[in-house]
Amino acid sequence: MAVVYSPGYEIRLGGLERLHAFDIHKYSRIYGALVKAGSLDRKKVLAPVPVTDEQVLLVHSPEFLASLKDKRAVARYLEAGVLRLLPESLLERKVINPFRRATGGTVLAARQALRCGIAINIGGGYHHAKPHAGEGFCLFADMPIAIRVLQREKSIKRALVIDLDVHQGNGTAVCDNGDDSIYTFSMHQGNIYPIPKEASDRDVELAPGTGDREYLALLGDELPALFDLASPDIVFLQAGCDTLKGDPLASLAMTEEGIVTRDSMVIDACVKRNIPVVMTLGGGYSRDAWHVQYASIAAILAKYRQATPECAEGSPPPPPPGKTRLPEQKYWKKVP
Repeated sequence: MAVVYSPGYEIRLGGLERLHAFDIHKYSRIYGALVKAGSLDRKKVLAPVPVTDEQVLLVHSPEFLASLKDKRAVARYLEAGVLRLLPESLLERKVINPFRRATGGTVLAARQALRCGIAINIGGGYHHAKPHAGEGFCLFADMPIAIRVLQREKSIKRALVIDLDVHQGNGTAVCDNGDDSIYTFSMHQGNIYPIPKEASDRDVELAPGTGDREYLALLGDELPALFDLASPDIVFLQAGCDTLKGDPLASLAMTEEGIVTRDSMVIDACVKRNIPVVMTLGGGYSRDAWHVQYASIAAILAKYRQATPECAEGSPPPPPPGKTRLPEQKYWKKVP
């Protein structure tokens, strides 16, 4: 397997970042816990370069890119009024650059998934960002950007996005609207943000209080049809854990064990079909959100790291029949 992470994902504003509902420091907690538990060898974790303007413009408009110079616009996109007080240089360095790097992480994870089979970005999943604006603490549409990069490089033709965050992936739906090469699936709570919803290729709305048994049964029924309809060359899993019981921004009732099983169901379905899969972390706003995603990633690593070639370093494994080997990537950096 390949795991992608950088300390550069963190937003640090002297503690002001803790005033926001989203815990931006969960990424470092997850990474640290995986290393401490021996689930992850820090020497084999890959750190990405930030996404470039050229890559951003594959999905976003020039007007959006220009708006990132406007403190008021960025504060609105990230739902953080305090950002209006920052100097522009500090905003770029401390806020926008972490989102650029985490988005670059999804791009790198996507390339690695094609080499290894499974890749996890300990970050990303910014599924509310739209072509002309950020939204809901999402600045760049990292999954659509990664798909466009791979398509431009002629590495893939078709992609499937499986969005299991408790909030609908409205931005992803808008970014990929009208493109038959990308199939978007969102399974989310129906009576919360965003309202109104956008139209994914397939939307499944859940009632408040939905727990493990009902959720997992429904997902199990949906997955086979998704692969048949999408015929994907790669799958992107948005594994938001705000489906957890007690999340302050939602009201589903899943347990940690249920979410770990949920994520494994998707990974297993991709492995069974020999389809590369990228996992991104998405949302989660409870105090225990980081631990849920730590447990999920640890379970996936435990199951597949021995069965998957060590392809984060050295030569890639032989390509599947009919596939073209990807060129070596010489610019990867190791995480400190």
